[in-house]
Amino acid sequence: MPSRHLIVSTHNGAHARPVAELVRLAQSHSAPVTLRTANGTTVDLSSVLAVMDMGIVQGDTVVLETPPSATAESLLDQLSAVLAPE
Repeated sequence: MPSRHLIVSTHNGAHARPVAELVRLAQSHSAPVTLRTANGTTVDLSSVLAVMDMGIVQGDTVVLETPPSATAESLLDQLSAVLAPE
């Protein structure tokens, strides 16, 4: 399964604005996208509240995953850029 391991570098972690962007991007994809934290908590990126409840902060390690598709790698790149912009 295509995935991205990243360290959250946004100043305020996964607060409302980046989470809303993650959900918007995930919903534009036909397959489910999941977000998993280092402690193993996993949520579907279709719910802003579920992601917000994870309490992700700057420096946390997360994994984004989605089933293989023609657009999976591009989507994971876009999602990664939201939480860990270069």
